[in-house]
Amino acid sequence: MRSLQRDEVMLCYEQAEGDGPPILLVHGWCCNHSYLAPQFAHFARQGRHVVAVDLRGHGQSDKPSEPYTMQLFADDLAWICTRLGLAKPVVVGHSMGGIIAFELAVRHSDLPSAIVMLDSAVARPSESRAGIPRFLEALRGPDYRAALRSYVDSALFIPTDEPKRRAEILDDMSMAPQHVMISAFEGMRDYVPTAVAGGLRVPSLYIAADETLPRSDMTQLLALAPQLMHGRTVGSGHFCQLEVPDQVNAMIDRFLAVALPGA
Repeated sequence: MRSLQRDEVMLCYEQAEGDGPPILLVHGWCCNHSYLAPQFAHFARQGRHVVAVDLRGHGQSDKPSEPYTMQLFADDLAWICTRLGLAKPVVVGHSMGGIIAFELAVRHSDLPSAIVMLDSAVARPSESRAGIPRFLEALRGPDYRAALRSYVDSALFIPTDEPKRRAEILDDMSMAPQHVMISAFEGMRDYVPTAVAGGLRVPSLYIAADETLPRSDMTQLLALAPQLMHGRTVGSGHFCQLEVPDQVNAMIDRFLAVALPGA
């Protein structure tokens, strides 16, 4: 992987050179750039310039002990875009990465040309907050890896998800450093989405997984981003970009054709 140094923190990324508006891929909590590998390959085949990051605290990037806020992650992405010369990127974020993409569009509104949020708790439903204190308490204990596995296994998969992939994700996510698990989840808990006057103007797409309970309150999200397009996958849990990449990629392609014609 390639890397950049921001304030003595190494930030790693993969890159495929290409033309047109660049695609910036942002993974979720306790994951890494490989969780968007099907999208990286898809857009690289189209000849686009694609960058997939390892957020600070994740993958091969440095993991300092500090507050991992959505604002910090968004500022990291803006800095990376400047350093790499990524002009008007389309930012595609899964899970926590979608929250970061939204915050980037609010905080650095002139930067992205469009954002895509994949099953992201941008506007977290109130009923989903009830279990957060207990979960964070478990993450702070000695059995934090078991706590993460239990949460991910019960909350982020559905019966049709591929068993081998499910097991690999559980093994991989549970190896994240404890301080990153806790702080980044606190960052998501504390995140309050806001938008510029008149609503978010950046073209936006929200793709939900095929789950009983929604990851985001769509009424609230549509109030923040009135022009939001949204869709839903069929037969896939939270990791829809890995489980049904053809569905996800087709929706992103159509969104870009409509929102950024000729790009």
